[in-house]
Amino acid sequence: MNRKILNNQYILMINRYFYPMKRENIDQLVKVEYLQSVSCPLQDSQFSFFQIVYVLSGKGFLKINNNMASYSEGSLILLTPNDQHYLEIQENTDLLLVKFSERYVKNYKWNSINSMQCLLYGASFLSGCILQNKPDIVLVKSIVDSLLHGIHHPDLYQDELTLTYVNALIVIAARNISKMRAEHITSNTDKRVIDIIDYIQGNIHDPALLKVSSIAKKFGFSETYLGSYFKKQSGETIQQYILNYKMRLIEHRLLFSDMRVNEIVTEFGFSDESHLNKFFKKRHHMSLTEYKKGKEPQVVA
Repeated sequence: MNRKILNNQYILMINRYFYPMKRENIDQLVKVEYLQSVSCPLQDSQFSFFQIVYVLSGKGFLKINNNMASYSEGSLILLTPNDQHYLEIQENTDLLLVKFSERYVKNYKWNSINSMQCLLYGASFLSGCILQNKPDIVLVKSIVDSLLHGIHHPDLYQDELTLTYVNALIVIAARNISKMRAEHITSNTDKRVIDIIDYIQGNIHDPALLKVSSIAKKFGFSETYLGSYFKKQSGETIQQYILNYKMRLIEHRLLFSDMRVNEIVTEFGFSDESHLNKFFKKRHHMSLTEYKKGKEPQVVA
């Protein structure tokens, strides 16, 4: 790809990332940007949306949640709304940024992936390039070229084409995260526990399906055996895992979405706002409103 001279628009785009612990929002569900960067660090930036970063050229290091990983041409990196990161550039770097909101992931009708949102949040536990499935390398390169072509040569129905390409990129990212997560399981771990975790994450909004009796029936276990099995494999009881996972999602809603409390109540099957607030206070020793105000970072316009 021919390197272009940085113009004022790109310089402003780069500079707005430099201020520590600033929160950036997007004004649309999906946004695709081409960015050229010089050798300056991307320090302590935090976004209110998911972001897929594809490295077109250059190399350097990316720190995500205190984990350092190198990047180079062809790296595909997924940043989730709760990630803290900065970019340390060794060589002038060209990037394609694909930004999409949590609401977009949640509301889109994925054909066969019930827990797409949960799967993408799994990237928080990974660092560096998520493109580990070799056959996907060619697919991603083709999608990226198509997105770049749309940026530089927009045509009729460009928005519809862009959404198609972005959706394909999201699914490929999810596939690679799923495979990477499976590879992180040690030889001593029974892989059935991953199926149980996937089931819990995919049904986290349905209290009836999260009952131990329902999970045990689904996987052919007795309730007693399921409890001891899950504790042995994961290090926590199944109820602790469900409550901790639900709490993480609620925290994300409060910090990185525009959802109202009554919408969160409905989404997670609480009886009313008082019930949700009591659940939240028991763990955080503060109300939902206090938590949101106390954690809210400064917004970048």
